[in-house]
Amino acid sequence: MDLFDALAYSPMLIRDEVEPFNSSDWLYELKFDGSRCLAYLEGNRTILQNKRKALLAASFPELSTMGKAAKSRCVLDGELIVISPVDGKPDFEALQSREIMTNSFRIQIAAKQRPASFVAFDILYYDRQDLIYTPLEERLNILLSAISETDKLAISRHYENGVDLFRLTQENDLEGIVAKKKGSIYLPGKRTGDWVKIKNLVDEDFVAAGFIDKGDGVFSVVLGQYHGNELVYCGHVTLGATMSKVTRYPRGVCPFRGIPDGNESAQWYDPLQVVTVTYMRRTSSGSMRQNRLKGFRNDKMPSECKLTQERRA
Repeated sequence: MDLFDALAYSPMLIRDEVEPFNSSDWLYELKFDGSRCLAYLEGNRTILQNKRKALLAASFPELSTMGKAAKSRCVLDGELIVISPVDGKPDFEALQSREIMTNSFRIQIAAKQRPASFVAFDILYYDRQDLIYTPLEERLNILLSAISETDKLAISRHYENGVDLFRLTQENDLEGIVAKKKGSIYLPGKRTGDWVKIKNLVDEDFVAAGFIDKGDGVFSVVLGQYHGNELVYCGHVTLGATMSKVTRYPRGVCPFRGIPDGNESAQWYDPLQVVTVTYMRRTSSGSMRQNRLKGFRNDKMPSECKLTQERRA
């Protein structure tokens, strides 16, 4: 079966964060604050698939005509984003809200009020040809010629100066940049040193074990990560009641070996959830500075949230 028809691709993964750098051997691009997605495009056909191979097109009907922008059948790697009407920046919380909607009427309203876009930064397949072994620069040239940009489909631009591009993201409070090694091939599902991220803010995934209602619309989500098969307590992230999904999950029992001090009033999730927490790096004691709940995510299992070596030490 053709790779396109089999939906056979998986996204290449990005290695852990590094410091800003310049090198003539690398290309640099903006890191968009959205959800990674592969787009299979052909005429009237648009298939959107996340990292866990879940199909997303039903949640984003405004993107159903993306296939018409492709000059031949293709598979694009990119990011789903929702742009905030307030500051013109990607709004991750709005995107997460869109992803979990199941009511078709609400989906249609959200598609008009908070429309999503797709930003393509790579192409894996074009005109019945597998491109993963094609060097990066050639893939990018093919990408530029393979699709026509629209108000819902954009192509990420690449730059030669990583330090200046990163400084620009700092000045505009954007997430950061990605550096990609020239001449590199595309390795589906693999994490190598050929793609690295350089971020202003740190995103880390945690198990959301439960929540504490602090009153006056303030909630504290209880966090954990796995060390082997044991869920280890990792503190809290506190937020106002802007995200109703904090309280909507069924109540269960404490998933830790014992109830951590200060969590006696917590209500525990069943099943456990996964959340992304954004923070300004860690203090010497290991706590997160200026942390905030970025959003719940449904493309990752709780068991994938692992305690890092630094935090185990």
